[in-house]
Amino acid sequence: MADVAKEAGVSHQTVSRVLNDHPNVRTETRTRVLEAIDKLGYRRNLVARALVTKHSRTLGVVSFDTTLYGPASTVYGIEQAARAAGYFISIVSLKSIDKTGVRDALDYLADQGVDGIVVVAPQRSAAQALADLPLDIPVVAVEGGEAGEVPVVCVDQVEGGRLATQHLLDLGHETVWHVRGPGDWLEAEGRVAGWRSALERAGREAPEPLAGDWSPRSGYEAGRSLASMAGVTAVFVANDQMALGVLRAFTEKGVRVPGQVSVVGFDDIPESAFFSPPLTTIRQDFGAVGRHSIGVLLRQIEAGGPQASGRLVVPPMFVPRVSTAGR
Repeated sequence: MADVAKEAGVSHQTVSRVLNDHPNVRTETRTRVLEAIDKLGYRRNLVARALVTKHSRTLGVVSFDTTLYGPASTVYGIEQAARAAGYFISIVSLKSIDKTGVRDALDYLADQGVDGIVVVAPQRSAAQALADLPLDIPVVAVEGGEAGEVPVVCVDQVEGGRLATQHLLDLGHETVWHVRGPGDWLEAEGRVAGWRSALERAGREAPEPLAGDWSPRSGYEAGRSLASMAGVTAVFVANDQMALGVLRAFTEKGVRVPGQVSVVGFDDIPESAFFSPPLTTIRQDFGAVGRHSIGVLLRQIEAGGPQASGRLVVPPMFVPRVSTAGR
C-alpha cells in the first residue's frame, strides 16, 4: 500500500479509502490510485486485513448432498449473494446429517475464522441438530424447520403443494394422487401437507401417497404403479426429477399426458420445459433464498453475534405448461 501511495502521489490513508470504497474520495484521485494498483499489480493481503479488522470477509456454508438440484441451487444462490456483498465462501458438504456431523462442520468453519455460517438443513435431523447445539457464532438455517434459536430462511413448501393440487382440482379432477419425497425431508413434509390441505378444503378424499426418494427411478416405479390403477387422472409429484420418471412410465404403459392423466412437478429445473410434454411445475426462487439468508446473516454479524430467531418465508411460483389439462 505504501508503494501504491507513492506511485499515485497520495497518502496511505487515501489508498485505504479507495480500497474500501469510501465515498469521500474525489473521482480523479480514485482513478489515479486504481491506475497505480494496476501498474504495480497490488493485491490485498486478506490474512493481514483479517488480523486488523477481526473480520475474515469469509462465510461458511454447510450443506448436504449437493448432487441434488435443490441443495445445489441453494448453495449457488448463497454464493452469488455472498459475492455481491463482498464475501468469500467456504463450503463443507456432508454425506449425512446428524448432531455430531453438524457440530464438526461448524467447528471446522469456526477454526477457519469465518464471520458467520449458513447451514442448508433440508432434513428434520439437521434442524434438530441445530436446535440442540450451543452457538457462539452467527448462524442461519435454510429450510431448517424448527431450528431452535437459529433464524430460518425457507421456501413456503406447504403453499407450493397447495398451489399444485389446487390447479389440478380447478381443472375438474375429482382427486389428486401424490408421489412424495423421502420421509425425513422437511420439503417433502411441507408438500404433502399442502397437497392434503387443498384436498380437505375441497372435500375430496386424499389417496395414499406413493413413496419416492427424489430420483427419476423412484418416480418411474411410482408411475408404473399409478398406470395400473383405475381412476387416476391427476398426479402431483414432489419434484421434477421424479416427475420425469412418472412421465416415462406413463409413456411405456400407453397413458397419454395430459389426455388421460395430468401431471404437476415441483422445482422447475431447467430441463422441465423440455420434458415430453413440457412439465407444469412449482418454481422455487433460490436466488431470493440466497439473498435473504446472507442478509439475515450479515445483520447478525453487524450486530456483533447471534440474534433472536425468526422465520423468513419465500413464496413459490406456479409455472403452467402443457402436462395438465381439464377433464
